[in-house]
Amino acid sequence: MKRLFPTIAAGALALALVAGGLKIRAVARDIRRQSAIDEVRPADVIVVLGAAEYRGRPSPVLQARLNHALVLYLQGLAPRILTTGGKGGDSTYSEGEVAHAYLSRHGVPSEAILVESEGDSTARSIAGAAEIMRLMNLKSCIVVSDGYHIYRVKKMLEGMGMKAYGSPRPAGPPAEGWREEWVYTRQAIAYELWRIGIPI
Repeated sequence: MKRLFPTIAAGALALALVAGGLKIRAVARDIRRQSAIDEVRPADVIVVLGAAEYRGRPSPVLQARLNHALVLYLQGLAPRILTTGGKGGDSTYSEGEVAHAYLSRHGVPSEAILVESEGDSTARSIAGAAEIMRLMNLKSCIVVSDGYHIYRVKKMLEGMGMKAYGSPRPAGPPAEGWREEWVYTRQAIAYELWRIGIPI
């Protein structure tokens, strides 16, 4: 009987791993599908997810996200832009503040830009953004980020009671082969971790 317990435990663990792997693959497929959809429509605010900044200047990824948000703003799809992102490895500048400065230089009035500058992860940035939205009675948003990022961000915002529509930034050449698969798998893992209370 004692020998049976390790066998049952090993079998249960194997089943859990297979089921978990299948779940991750299914979520990765949903993320891939979402990444190619532009749901843009009028909303209360455009939420721009942070990315790296270099001594006060947006990285190419952050700049591409900001340029896309700027186009949507100039089209009149939302009256405000909310930038996100903390300081990361930079003790002077936050991603949110660098994004604010960039948008200001490109003609967006300062009063139309909201900033979340404390988040050190996607989950914390989105929690901060949702709190700002609640305080200002903003109920809907256009999420601007890289395509692979939008599924998870939308789910987080929807879980906090917001209506969220994805609008991926124009991207460069896509990754190929296993690198492309890993992009979606990594986001699926991050999403599943968030669902069980591990924010990343």
